[in-house]
Amino acid sequence: MRIGELARRTGVTARALRHYERAGLITSVREPNGYRIYDSTASARVANIRYLLDAGLTLEDVAAFSACLDGDMRATPPSARGLDIARERLAVLEARIAAQTAARDRLAAALATARG
Repeated sequence: MRIGELARRTGVTARALRHYERAGLITSVREPNGYRIYDSTASARVANIRYLLDAGLTLEDVAAFSACLDGDMRATPPSARGLDIARERLAVLEARIAAQTAARDRLAAALATARG
């Protein structure tokens, strides 16, 4: 299938699909006219990539799951490595949230002081 059809089937933009391809998460072959052609497993693979990205993982994190992106990730128990990656990403997100919360609190305090 061509990139436009894959985009329609998965609800992902063609730009995102090209980005996933550059990251090595999906592959295509090129027709003589330069069009990308994806095989039948691409839809499931893109759905799994979106599932992991929507869960808060990065493309780099998702690359560690490349061997299992063609299956039904939602129905398969996560591997020990997958759990480690998710825990590491959660710790990063929690640290960012804490830093943003602290910044918000400092700004709110500064505004409260400025109002008098």
